Amino acid sequence: MSFHFELVKFPAGSYIILEGEKKFSNFYIIGEGKVSIKREFKLPSENPNETLGPGDFFGVVSAMSRYPQIESAIAMTRVVLLSISNNQFIQLMKKSNPAAIKMIRYFTMKLRLFGNAVEASQGIIHDQENTIDSKKLFKIAEAYYRNGSTEASIYCYKSYMKYFPNEPKVSFIKDLLMSLGKSLDFLPQEGSMRSYRKDEMIFVEGEPGSELFIVQKGNIKITQFANDQEIILNIMKTNDIFGEMSLLDNQPRSASAVALDDVEILAISKKSFDDMIEKQPHIMSRIITHLSERIWNAYMLLSNTLIPDMQGRIADILLMIAIKNRVQIGPMTAFSFNESPSDLLKILGLSSKDMNAIDKYLALTSYVKLEGNRFVCTDLDLLERNVFLHREALRSRREKEEKEKAQVKIT
Repeated sequence: MSFHFELVKFPAGSYIILEGEKKFSNFYIIGEGKVSIKREFKLPSENPNETLGPGDFFGVVSAMSRYPQIESAIAMTRVVLLSISNNQFIQLMKKSNPAAIKMIRYFTMKLRLFGNAVEASQGIIHDQENTIDSKKLFKIAEAYYRNGSTEASIYCYKSYMKYFPNEPKVSFIKDLLMSLGKSLDFLPQEGSMRSYRKDEMIFVEGEPGSELFIVQKGNIKITQFANDQEIILNIMKTNDIFGEMSLLDNQPRSASAVALDDVEILAISKKSFDDMIEKQPHIMSRIITHLSERIWNAYMLLSNTLIPDMQGRIADILLMIAIKNRVQIGPMTAFSFNESPSDLLKILGLSSKDMNAIDKYLALTSYVKLEGNRFVCTDLDLLERNVFLHREALRSRREKEEKEKAQVKIT
């Protein structure tokens, strides 16, 4: 198949893409001119007026994830763009290997940026020196043990013994493992194909990592701990990719991965990954699609934390979950969620003590209810409208605050 792209032109001041719009089949590479990238919800460490020039790209996150836009792009000058559809991505990889590498590096940086901001909002603090935190690792092990996740706790305890062999707690861990009839040896699986039973841990946050994984069978939860509470970041299913961040930027694991049932995964080493960039563009396409989905998810979680009232946050998260499930939203469209109230609290970074917020939301919302222990929405269009109103209120409040700050500076 030959590779074709379309040249498109926009005059200065034109909106090329608009945050929130559901038009996401194409992304763009700048040929001539300058483009300004803006987001409604800015990070403190992020440039609020990001400017792109020739050779830069935008719109890739939504084009590859097929989720609504998370940024607006405005032409600062007359611009000439290469418009590339998402189904042409593999052809682009074959034609321009440097483009793939540039996108991966950019996405890795953005994902760390968004992810760290979400974690900070939920009370998750990482060691700035990128070393394993002994206290946190031991707390994670204890939390899993208390919750009855014995296999996951054993992995964490053994990891603790490996990295902190001289700590006083090691003797306690040895006694505990022997009382459970478990070996003291820490022998993580090796080889490209690996199998795990339910509740077994694949890796724990803070560990060094040099592999990414592709799920062949089963489901895996990606979690972090904050304030002794497990926060579920994602559920990985067949063909999903996880663990790529440590391989791409040589940082410690930012989260833990635990099998939800019997799973099989394919492990890809750094060397194999580098070979794939050259020889298997379809794998690269899947990885960039996965990174796009992760960035979209992280940005939506971050913007959710800025919604001031809990009822708005709950509605926003429910809509986000529906969008991630590729539901066509329309009037009277119903959707049954897989998530329980406790699952939703974990996604929001809350604990079981906050269950009254869920109860209040259900009491005030006629189109969302519980069937068994799962949420059901009888009208996704109403849910989307409600979320829009909450976000518009937040946007108006932020604009007012910015104007007040500007007036203070003038005076």
